[in-house]
Amino acid sequence: MPNAFTFVLESALLGVGLAMDAFSVSLANGLREPGMRLGRRLGMAGVYALFQFAMPVIGWLLVHTVAEHFAAVQGYIPLIGAALLFTIGGKMLLEGIRGDEPQEEVRLGSAALLLQGVATSIDALSVGFAIAAYSASMALACALIIAAVTYGICLLGIRLGRIFGLRLSSGASLLGGGILVFIGLRILLVALKSFT
Repeated sequence: MPNAFTFVLESALLGVGLAMDAFSVSLANGLREPGMRLGRRLGMAGVYALFQFAMPVIGWLLVHTVAEHFAAVQGYIPLIGAALLFTIGGKMLLEGIRGDEPQEEVRLGSAALLLQGVATSIDALSVGFAIAAYSASMALACALIIAAVTYGICLLGIRLGRIFGLRLSSGASLLGGGILVFIGLRILLVALKSFT
């Protein structure tokens, strides 16, 4: 087992790697809603952090309970995340191309936010397999560190998106949708490589 410093460092680096999709989606949301209030920004980052916490814990629990049943579908999980991102990003792209963007900024709905949370954290489910040797308390601590890192990174993404969103206004849906579709495509390509 790693010492305390190594454990925290490894968990934080894992959090950075896992948070990149959530960062990009946060950036896209900030682009789309540049006037987002502080409470909403904190809540949005909290949703992504919550899912990044939950997925490794769920993965760890699966390893310790029903791993042999779960292994058959594990490879398809990234495909679900990619499909969710394609759906949300494609809708934003269509709005931008058609000129359906309203003059006022559009708030991301709760259902779409939850879908983004799942889509950006679903790859973290496999982290539960990587930390299977950890005790329950270590797995929880690792997941909490990942969540804290994700929270900070997502707040940064929203902030940057808001800054650029104010400057780009009319093309924000195109750029934000493009980011989501790109992330979905990357997830899909990585998933397809694992099948070959």
